[in-house]
Amino acid sequence: MSKPTLIVGGGPAGLAAAHALASVGHSCILVEKEDRLGGAPILSGYARLVPSGEWAADAIGGMVNRVTGVAQVDIRTGTTVTAFDGEPGGFTATLSDGSSVEAGAAILCTGFTHFDSLNKPEWGFGTYPDVVTTTQVEQMMSSGQGVRCPSDGRKPKRVAILLCVGSRDRQIGREWCSKICCTVSSNMAMEIREELPDCHVYIYYMDIRTFGLYETKYYWRSQEEFKVKYIKARIAEVTSDGERLIVKGEDTLVKRPITIPFDMVVHAIGMDPNVDNARIATTFGVGLERHGYIDQGSTYSAFGQTTRPGVFVAGSATGPETIDDSIAQGTAAAMAALDLQQRAA
Repeated sequence: MSKPTLIVGGGPAGLAAAHALASVGHSCILVEKEDRLGGAPILSGYARLVPSGEWAADAIGGMVNRVTGVAQVDIRTGTTVTAFDGEPGGFTATLSDGSSVEAGAAILCTGFTHFDSLNKPEWGFGTYPDVVTTTQVEQMMSSGQGVRCPSDGRKPKRVAILLCVGSRDRQIGREWCSKICCTVSSNMAMEIREELPDCHVYIYYMDIRTFGLYETKYYWRSQEEFKVKYIKARIAEVTSDGERLIVKGEDTLVKRPITIPFDMVVHAIGMDPNVDNARIATTFGVGLERHGYIDQGSTYSAFGQTTRPGVFVAGSATGPETIDDSIAQGTAAAMAALDLQQRAA
């Protein structure tokens, strides 16, 4: 009989991998460094998810419930892997609680870190309390308080959403597109307009990348039905006149400076590699790609391979990813890991 599969990370990808293995009667050990499962959607208090529109607490909470109390899933929260030795079919993992477990394979579902807007100080975050991040707005929505200006609790009458904060920016070492920010921002703009019909919402962008079928559902719908205004611009800075925030920049379509006052400015923050990736890579003996995400092998023979046989990877550990695709990748990596163990047995 094959040994359990070690799954590291209890977010959408890890939960999907655990559920897939348990569904076919294969045991797994799910290790999560935080004290609860769910990953970023739960730990960061996401609101309605794209594209389903379900509340994160319900959708991802349901995934947590599907693996909790299941005999085949051994859940270890508040725990990390400190050492990982052996070969496919016969690995030994040492855990931070001092215990050791045997595993036939491992799947790294270790996720990402939200970009810290303090690394983009000219755009006002950390200086003005009403400059916030998309994650903070999600938390306002999911808490039930609604979108409010943090400085005084008032309902904003004009909101700017700035795209590509921590993405596609060589000056701060973030050359990659974070893939989902445009769609999430378009959805957020509609939600703000739905809650606050008198609030004008502007989205400042370099390019719009609501890829695939999201173009109609989010980009065009937000303009045509919800009257969200899009400005193709290069932003210089976010300042204040003492009463309102001022977004200064250049409208790159008409090639002229623009200065518009706002009550709230939202940074659409991108995805950074997990801050623990260097340690994870060393512990598991896997490589990192040039930006610091976990490197993948060819997907044509087995999905989710890393540079070390028997160690697989799924979700945003490999780069910016959607929740839906992370779930699909977790399932695929679980099947690839199971196939490897069955062939090694």
